[in-house]
Amino acid sequence: MYQRFSYSTQQTFFQKVRSMDYILLFAILSVGLISGFSMYSIDGGSFEYYTQNHLIRFSVFFILMLIISFVNIKVWHATGYIFYLISLGLLFWASFYGVTASGSQRWINLYFINLQPSELMKIAIILCFSKYYHRVQIHNVNNFKNILVSCIILIIPIFLVISQPDLGTSVLIALSGIMVLWLAGLNLKYFVYSSLLLLISAPFVISFLKPYQKLRLLTFFDPGKDPLGAGYQIIQSKIAVGSGGLYGKGFLKGTQGYLEFLPEKHTDFIFTLFSEEFGFIGSLVLLILYSIIIFRIIRIGTFSRSFFGRLFCFGFGSAIFIYILVNMSMVLGLLPVVGSPLPIMSYGGSSMLATMIGFGVVMSTKIYSKQLIS
Repeated sequence: MYQRFSYSTQQTFFQKVRSMDYILLFAILSVGLISGFSMYSIDGGSFEYYTQNHLIRFSVFFILMLIISFVNIKVWHATGYIFYLISLGLLFWASFYGVTASGSQRWINLYFINLQPSELMKIAIILCFSKYYHRVQIHNVNNFKNILVSCIILIIPIFLVISQPDLGTSVLIALSGIMVLWLAGLNLKYFVYSSLLLLISAPFVISFLKPYQKLRLLTFFDPGKDPLGAGYQIIQSKIAVGSGGLYGKGFLKGTQGYLEFLPEKHTDFIFTLFSEEFGFIGSLVLLILYSIIIFRIIRIGTFSRSFFGRLFCFGFGSAIFIYILVNMSMVLGLLPVVGSPLPIMSYGGSSMLATMIGFGVVMSTKIYSKQLIS
């Protein structure tokens, strides 16, 4: 195996700086700048609460990402299980002693930030599986024991997040984990069997959903059934996106946002406000930036000599794609409304922190691309 070969990985600080992916950094900073303008619009054209907090968090966590980048990829491999166990412990704490808001017990009050451990688990599950399958030979991936261990690792946090309740985040954690299993080489038949089992058990699963979750599913199929209630959010979102047209209404001129027709426009529905003001062209620019981010992450993974680094980059890049797809499909009425923030754009410290940690590990993979992990 390639891990047995030795390779000198001693680099000076300036060599590490030169090894960074500046195209990826530029794309991240560009989306961060766009998100800052969006928050400024939400604050009514003034530098107030959402703008200040969002830009401070982005700046602090961007610096954290740079610090993480210089940490040897071997360290992230060594701490993969630890990061998962810490995130799992925080999930347990949030479920039993966390802060309750809007009927959900998802947060831990750390005074300087209300931490949502489920967001950290999105990264932890990718890191954990990348470490686990780094040591599993390709012909042992479909071993019953390895599949059972993987299912336990994935099911425990999903169960905890669902109990908070937070169905949307639990689905995203599941998809993140499943993508890594797919990339690690798990046989297609297991995904087929799981999909069939999910379809068969769907009626039973739906019966255990909370009333508001069932209402969201029904609203997805017919938003007009309750236009002033459960369907209000998605109807207003579609109106805002459609009214943006080709070039948008202009910066600070979005009527749906300014007239407070759009609820949660600073978090899950940030794309709606942006699309109304900047139209199809602005939305296309944002999508191009996201495409560059995903492409650079995958490219970094492709050139990494460690299977751990490759698996993490491929898994994280796929996860970013899923988060963007789910969020934009949700605000366009193509998927039911779930708690899915748009990476970097949406307001929220926990989501920003988790995303920047992921970018940091990716950049570490780039800097130490020739590093071998035994």
